[in-house]
Amino acid sequence: MILIDTHCHLYADEFAGERPEVIARAEQAGVSKFYLPSIDSSSFSAMLDLESEFPGRCMAMVGLHPCSVQAEFRKELTFMEEHLSKRRFAAIGEIGLDFYWSREYDPEQYEAFERQIDWALHYHLPIVIHSRDSLSETIRIVAQKQTGGLVGIFHCFTGNLQEAMQITEMGFFLGVGGVLTFKNSKLRETLKPIGLKHLVLETDSPYLAPVPFRGKRNESSYLRYIVDKLAALKDVRPEEIARITTENAEKIFAGVETKW
Repeated sequence: MILIDTHCHLYADEFAGERPEVIARAEQAGVSKFYLPSIDSSSFSAMLDLESEFPGRCMAMVGLHPCSVQAEFRKELTFMEEHLSKRRFAAIGEIGLDFYWSREYDPEQYEAFERQIDWALHYHLPIVIHSRDSLSETIRIVAQKQTGGLVGIFHCFTGNLQEAMQITEMGFFLGVGGVLTFKNSKLRETLKPIGLKHLVLETDSPYLAPVPFRGKRNESSYLRYIVDKLAALKDVRPEEIARITTENAEKIFAGVETKW
């Protein structure tokens, strides 16, 4: 069984001192690749260091997380764009809109999101989207920008069936993680009629650990719990979940070389 974690923050401080062990456990569980979403300049070096330490396995993205969009956000965008001009990254991400924590910088979030989508179109890269309490607005912007050249993932999808269908009809994939295993999650009902060809797997580690680890630090080896829950939901073998979601991830990131 070969799995791909399409979204994990393994460079985060929560893994300090034990990243090799965390990656080894994941590889023993079948995880072959780890895609690392960018947050902002403060953690960028740590992300690139991890990619260098595990070449061909850890793949860095470039982008400004919406929660890091503040008054000086254009300086952050300049930082990201300078790096993007020097090398190839796996994707532009994670980018998007987050209206959960604060509405103070809504206009700045919109500007940053649209500008980074334009980078993806220019460099022919996928985008990895963060959307919290903003899914309808996020879908609207992506739909406006989608002229056939955009592809990517709506990370940590927790929307309803109508939103899932809007996203997949635009050619995007739904990132499925630990929320699928939560007792009162409505995500299982939403995903029941959605074909596996539209889904990819993620952990968002160290966040959103699946049951039975909910509330603890998440890690990529726990991807197997998501596979098992999705297999039960779809009434197929876990190996089939692994095969299709891995093919989907490879399709999204096809041809992207993370080299200087």
